[in-house]
Amino acid sequence: MNIEIIENPEAALIAFLDKKIAEFNWAHWEVSERKAIAVKLTDDKSDVIAGAAGRTFGDWLMINTLWVSDALRGQQVGSKILYQMEQAALARGCNKALLDTLNFQAMPFYEKHGYQVQWTQQGYPKTGCRYYMMKQLTV
Repeated sequence: MNIEIIENPEAALIAFLDKKIAEFNWAHWEVSERKAIAVKLTDDKSDVIAGAAGRTFGDWLMINTLWVSDALRGQQVGSKILYQMEQAALARGCNKALLDTLNFQAMPFYEKHGYQVQWTQQGYPKTGCRYYMMKQLTV
């Protein structure tokens, strides 16, 4: 055996390791399906100007990203995108949503939409914090 520290690993190695742990996890979870999900908003040139991405599995929607271009912030675009993600997850049989956000990001936005902080990681990555939030989805 040879253990090697790699300062700048190739993306292929990281993808390989991610794939292997995902295979292991899915072989042991009580759910057999994980589906990607996304919502996008485009302008008249078909450029993406806002959107969200995540996945559904079992009872859960996991939101990985929700982004709105600076020009559209404050116009309820994020609220509409979040609502669409939640509705699509409900249609897939999900009843809970999970996400995380950083202290300089959108915790008040998510709280306004019914998400509650379940856990806070202080000192992330140094002096900030990361909030892990969830919401019970309803029709």
